[in-house]
Parts: sequence; C-alpha cells; structure tokens
Amino acid sequence: MFNEVKKSIEWGHDTLTLETGKIARQADACVVATYGETSVMCAVVYEKKPKEGFDFFPLTVHYQEKYYAAGKIPGGFFKREARPTEKETLTSRLIDRPIRPLFVPGFKHETQVICTVLSHDLENDPDVVAMIAASAALTLSGAPFLGPIGCARVGFVDGDYILNPAVDDMHKLRENPEQRLDLIVAGTKDAVMMVESEAYELSEAEMLGAVKFGHDQMQPVIDMIIDLASDAAKEAFDFQAPDYSELYSKVQSLGEAAMRAAFAITDKQERTTAISAARETVKEGLSEEELADKNLGSAMKKLESSVVRGDILKTGKRIDGRDLSTVRPIVSEAGLLPRTHGSALFTRGETQGLVVTTLGTGDDEQIIDALHGESRSNFMLHYNFPPYSVGEAGRMMGPGRREIGHGKLAWRALQAVLPPATDFPYTIRVVSEITESNGSSSMASVCGGSLSMMDAGVPLKAPVAGVAMGLILEGEDFAVLTDILGDEDHLGDMDFKVAGTENGITSLQMDIKVAGITPTIMEQALAQAKDGRLHILGEMGKALAEGRNEFSAHAPRIETMTVPSDKIREVIGSGGKVIREIVEVSGAKVDINDDGVIKIASPNAEAIEKARGMIHAIVAEPEVGAIYTGKVVKIMDFGAFVNFFGKRDGLVHVSQMSNERVGHPKDLIQEGQDVKVKLMGFDDRGKVRLSMKVVDQTTGEEIKEEA
Repeated sequence: MFNEVKKSIEWGHDTLTLETGKIARQADACVVATYGETSVMCAVVYEKKPKEGFDFFPLTVHYQEKYYAAGKIPGGFFKREARPTEKETLTSRLIDRPIRPLFVPGFKHETQVICTVLSHDLENDPDVVAMIAASAALTLSGAPFLGPIGCARVGFVDGDYILNPAVDDMHKLRENPEQRLDLIVAGTKDAVMMVESEAYELSEAEMLGAVKFGHDQMQPVIDMIIDLASDAAKEAFDFQAPDYSELYSKVQSLGEAAMRAAFAITDKQERTTAISAARETVKEGLSEEELADKNLGSAMKKLESSVVRGDILKTGKRIDGRDLSTVRPIVSEAGLLPRTHGSALFTRGETQGLVVTTLGTGDDEQIIDALHGESRSNFMLHYNFPPYSVGEAGRMMGPGRREIGHGKLAWRALQAVLPPATDFPYTIRVVSEITESNGSSSMASVCGGSLSMMDAGVPLKAPVAGVAMGLILEGEDFAVLTDILGDEDHLGDMDFKVAGTENGITSLQMDIKVAGITPTIMEQALAQAKDGRLHILGEMGKALAEGRNEFSAHAPRIETMTVPSDKIREVIGSGGKVIREIVEVSGAKVDINDDGVIKIASPNAEAIEKARGMIHAIVAEPEVGAIYTGKVVKIMDFGAFVNFFGKRDGLVHVSQMSNERVGHPKDLIQEGQDVKVKLMGFDDRGKVRLSMKVVDQTTGEEIKEEA
C-alpha cells in the first residue's frame, strides 16, 4: 500500500532520519524528519498554473507546533492551538529566507510549505529539523527548486564550536556565561544562504568561524537529501522561465535615461515620485499588447536594478552620492519624553526610530507557554512600522511577520548587554516606533533601544549599535555597501545586518537573494560592518556616553530582600491574606519567589521602607537584650501584655514595671499606650519576659544598675 523510502545518518550527537511515501500522499511531496525523538512533518504543494497578475513569487511557509508533540494540552479557554506564537512566526521566516532565492526566476506558481511538529524530545529544537524537512520535501516535489539546502545550529563554548546544542542551553543563554552563541546557518553545497544568530560579544573572526563550521557540518545532510531524492523524487515540473527580452529592450530604450535621472535624486520621496514618472514615460511608448504583457512589471524592475547596480559597480557611487563605506549622517537624542522612564530619538539619514523604555516589576514579566515548557521573560522589545513612516496611507493592523522578525533581531542584539536579573530586578519593555524608514529600521531600533535604556538608568554592560550591509554581485565583480538604503536592499543581492559593542558582535542576520556568497565576501562585509558600527557608536556617544545614575521620577523603585524559605508561608499568609495586607497598608507592590527573594516596588521610598519593615517584623526573631517600642494591648492584675515585635506579645510582670511599688498596673499604664521594653528572655514554656523598669521611658535608653 505504501511506497516508503527511508534514509538515516549519524549527525552530531543523534541520528537524523528522513522518511517519505507513507503520510500525506496527495501533497506534491511530504517528508518526516526525525532527529533524536524530535519529528517534524513537512508537506509541499504548488499550483501547476501561474498566478495571473503577480509580479512576485507567491510562496508561503507555515511552521506550526502542536502541543501533543510534547505531551501537553494547550492553555486558555478553548484548549486548542490558535494564532501563531512568536516562535512559530520566527521559524516560518527562518525557513522561508534560504529557500525563496533558490526557486527558478520567473516561477510565479503559488507554493505552500507546511511544517508540523509531531514530536518534541525537549532536547533538539524543531526549527532546524523543520528546515531540513522542508528542503527535502521541496527537492522531492519536482518544483523548480535549485536545492537542496542544509541547516545546522552552532554553539560556542570555551573557544570550541558545538553542533546542535541542546534546547535548554540555548534558552538559558543569558544565565550560562560559558555558552556565548546561538547561531543557525543554512546553505547549499557550495555557499551560505542564511545566518541568524544571538551572540555575546564575539569577534568577527569567531563569527566567521562559526558560519564556516556550520556550513561544513551541514554537508552530510545535503548528501542525505540527494540520496533520498535519487530514490523518491518526482519528475521535474516542466517549467520554462518566460522570455521577455524583446519587451525589456523596448522598456530600456524608452526609460533608461529617465530612470537614471530619477535615481540621481537623493531625497527618497522626490526620487519615488520621479521613478513613478519614469515608469509612466515607458508605458506611454508601449502598445496595448505590450501594456497587457504580464512580464511588464518584471521588465520595469529589471531596468531599475540595471541602473542602480551598474552605476555602483562602475563608479563606486551610490544613489545618494555616498561611497561604498560611508554611513549616512546621524543625529541622536535622549530624554525627549517627560513622563516615560527612558526615551531616545535616533535618526540616520531618512531612517528614524523613536524608542521608549518602560521599567516594571516582576508582575510585568512575560509568561511564555511553549513546547519545551513555561518560562518567563523580563526583557521585551516591540517594533512598530506604521504606514506613514514611508509616506503612505495603509491599514493599521496587529504585528505581522515583519514586525515580529525585526523586533526579535533587535531583541537579540540588546539582550546580550543587559545586567543580570539579580543585580537589576526590573522587567524591561522597549518599544521602537519607526517614524521614518529608508533602509535598516531594525538597526535603528538597536541604536535607539540602547540609548533609551541608558536614559532609563538600565546599567548596560556597553552601548550597542547596528548597521545593515548590502551587496551587488555580477559574476566575479562585487561591491559591499555599508548602511544600505531601502532601494539598495530591494535591488541588491544581500541584506547583512550586524549589531554589537566596541568589543564584539551580539547579533548577526544575513539573507541572500542569489545562490549564496563566498567566505571572502562575508569576511569583507564583517570588516566593513565593524568600521560602520564603531562610527555609529561614536555618534551615539555624543547624545549619551553612559547610562544615567538616577531613574525617572515616574519609574518604580525596586529593592530586594531575602527571607528564609521556611518563612515564605508566613509572609504570604493563608490565601495571600498577609501579603495583600502589606500591599494595602504600605502602597508598594510586593513579589516573592520560591527562593525567598522578595522584590518591593514603588515610586515612593517611604512605601518601600514601610513594606520592608512589615516583612521584617514577620520574619525576624526578637533578640534577647534588645530594647523595643511596644503597645499595651491588655492589662491584668499581675501585669500587662505588650505587643512589641510584629504580632508578637510579651508579658511585663507588675514587678518589672517600675522600681517603685505598683499597687495595680492601671495605676501606671493604660491600654493602647506606647511603652519601651527590654526583652529579658523566655521562660520554661517559651513565654516572653519583658521589662519596663530597666528602660528610660523618655529616651529609650537602658538604665544601668549602680554598683
């Protein structure tokens, strides 16, 4: 019934297996990839007719995690998987980026890649397994895919690169000083296609070494997919790229001069208007048949690309007149907004980010429910890209894949320099509002985020800056561009983003639109990016060289104290009664964890001290010989009970009230009166013995007996 094909290899610390022919047989291809006990199924379907009117390749990648894969039931009211999580969205982008450039140019058939996590062993991350499954399925499907690609995750411990480190090692990167890198690299047999990383100030040489290591380690996977395809691949789809050379020649003759003049304009809005006018000039000279040609859009884009790329390679001059390595003018400002905890405005050319930092307490931490378990995050970075930032009117919607991806890139770049939670017990939320955009708004978010946190008083280990690099590649000729514009990104061959401090790289992301790049190009891009990053750090330093020593008046103050673990229950009280009373009486927020670490937060220092005193009174033990101020709570014939330490009462016997004879305690004191007492000790039954007569009731000083 089934025509199964199965291949296995030993890869890293586990066995990698690819299977096809048994599941989802109506898809064009389906592969189940298993690494250890983590299994991902990938199904590929592509339409056999092109989408009319599309001037782009309609490829969609969906990565989805099923909770049953880890033996869990989803949380929430509906108890089923709902909208994509951040991890699912980021992994979908991760898979899309290296496979999209490998489809034959001109292929406009709608293609869908769906990766489903079927089993998760909580050790091997499914993202790498999913990318391998997608590569294998596309290779088997018969689609015009110039793969296969391989993929590997790389760690870095004590100077050694680690292949496919465990999930826990990567999720606890900030807590593990030995593990300094989480890098995913994908590529073909000969070249690297995609890099995504989170690092802890690695040098350019160390990062380049990690990429080379990952590319070497993925080669057995590529060979395995080729072996699988030799037994199970379908017949290649009969696709011929459209020939629009005649149309392009006419478009070029009609519009090259106007297009060249348009790209000579440095202002983005004026240049956009001139490019639109040049397109209209071309259309006026075309026949109705040529105007109706579905390849007209491709011909127009090819003309724009030819003008921009040719000028850069021939003259070394770019659209805005810069040379290859110059960064656009930078203006940095900090402390713009009066009521926020920290703010910064970072402007680089026509790209601008207004970035705001908010400090919160432990209650504000983000709870993340994932396959590998529930976790909490005390650092969030949210990126917003409104349509006005590019001079357009558009729909205002929730965050899409772009917003989530760019925000995560900036998050990776900045989290490496955050102080440990034990030293800085705040939840940090950074929001980047992109107010202008003409290339590299994610790197503007990194720069603005660093300044904004410094303005808020977050003690960063070092300021962080980021820069986006581009590439123009024609045969053996190439040009690496520093700080690319939007048009250079759109018409170029590479988007290579590097962020870091003066000491090293904290994040690297690379996307390629051609069939990979060589180590020589990558090495030059990293060196050029370092020069650009150091220049930007210098410009940022003009606004704020180091973090502020004081918080905003509107930011919460958080102080910590530790209580013995056996006292935690007393601080919380039955049903939380005691801790709620502390919050209500003091006005401060109080958070306690299982280790007995208590965080007390309030903008008011008096509220913090009041809460601290109430907690101290609960957990501390009275000291014999110490003097306390107490309140008389009950008077008896033989003495009085005094509340002297938290909720602890003690007896002042009538003989300990005064050196003079006292007929009845009421002759000397009244209920509710404050008195000063010394703790004399405890009797055989543990009862507290107090004395008033050895303490001066006016000064609170102990009365020394005369010899």
